[in-house]
Amino acid sequence: MHAWFYTPSRLPSAYNRWISTAAELDNRLLLTLRHARYGTFIYGKDTGMTPLLASMCKDYGLPEQWGDPAKTIPVPCELVHMGCGKNCEKHALTRFWRGWAFAARMYAPLQLLMLLRGARSKARGRSSPSKPAITSDALMKATLDMTRSSAFLGAFIALFYYGVCLARTRLGPKLFSPTTISPQMWDSGLCVLAGCALCGSSILFEQERKRLEILFFVLPRAAAVWFPRRYLKEHRWREHVAFALSTAVVFTAVQERPERVRGVLGSVLHGVLSQG
Repeated sequence: MHAWFYTPSRLPSAYNRWISTAAELDNRLLLTLRHARYGTFIYGKDTGMTPLLASMCKDYGLPEQWGDPAKTIPVPCELVHMGCGKNCEKHALTRFWRGWAFAARMYAPLQLLMLLRGARSKARGRSSPSKPAITSDALMKATLDMTRSSAFLGAFIALFYYGVCLARTRLGPKLFSPTTISPQMWDSGLCVLAGCALCGSSILFEQERKRLEILFFVLPRAAAVWFPRRYLKEHRWREHVAFALSTAVVFTAVQERPERVRGVLGSVLHGVLSQG
């Protein structure tokens, strides 16, 4: 999330688009946070950035002077809420619901396909094949899985936004005086860092067996923020070594502990190695 705000070029383009769609953050606010970080949006000074947030204030029916960093310090959370009102908790709940609905639209079709696939497999296994039937227990389990996974993403989004509000206006200024941590420091990176730290706790909404899968999905993208995506020709051996070691680990796990390698990859590797 931190890279998405400040160094989006370090993330895969498809991942960038997916986060942008899920976050539903006004691009003008995103640009303002970047300008604050790089020193071109400064509280108490007119650096020519006023039109950026002033147009946003106008669109959301808020006083345009709120977008002027020379007059309004700091930018009110009501503008950050983008039309959801003054209350930070209400905004977080709204974000949770919108995130949940966004995720449900993805997970529901996937759960339905898994249900149909399971029912078809059971129908083929019977001595007298019949039309695949979905039991009420299977339907209930799929619904609960979809609800829980959607709650994970909804909580991730809500906690991020709430962490930003806590840091910059609700809790941060009460814990630290403006002389220690100024509004400029909060909005130039600390509020985003607080949101990033808080949103990770949303993983507790997900099932334990899925937490490791999410870790392995996110970890390569996080690692790519710190390591180059492409190596010079003379340094390609590093990528080759990493690929060889990781492949050896996966193949060893498939042979020695096949239950540890799940999903589509596990099914394919089990089939290939068993035939060999």
